[in-house]
Amino acid sequence: MKIKAIFFSIIIMLVFVGCKENAAAKIDENNLENAKARDAQLSESSTVISFNKTEHDFGVINEGDVVETTFEITNTGKTDLIITDAFATCGCTVPEWPKDPIKPNEKGILKVSFDSNGRVNKQSKTITIIANTEKGSETVTVSTFVTPKSK
Repeated sequence: MKIKAIFFSIIIMLVFVGCKENAAAKIDENNLENAKARDAQLSESSTVISFNKTEHDFGVINEGDVVETTFEITNTGKTDLIITDAFATCGCTVPEWPKDPIKPNEKGILKVSFDSNGRVNKQSKTITIIANTEKGSETVTVSTFVTPKSK
C-alpha cells in the first residue's frame, strides 16, 4: 500500500513540475511575423466571386411550372475562380455552373431551374456554390409563390 502511495505521489509531482513551462514563451516572434505576412498576402491574392444579384423572385407561378433564371458570376479576384460544386436545398431546384475556371475580371453564368410540381404556396430555395474563394462557399436564393392546381 505504501508503494502505491509513493508511486502516486511521484506521478502527481511530475505533472505539476512538467506543467510549469510557459507555452507563450516558446513562440518565436519571427515565425509569428512571417505567418502574419503570409496570411495577408494570401487574402490579397485570393479569388473573389461577385454576383449581379444574390436573390431572384419568380413571382406567382402555377403548380407544375418549371421556371429558370441566371445569375451572372464575375471573378473580381486576382487568380482563377474554380467552382467545384453547386447544390440546392432540395431536388426541385437544379443549378448548372461553369465547369471551366473563370479568369480574373471574366464572367460566367450560374443557371438555376425550379420545378414547382408538388410544391405549393411560398417557396424559397438556397443554392450553395463551392469555390476556391476565401470563405469556400457562397449562396444565392430563388423564391416564388406557387398557386395550387385546381382539383
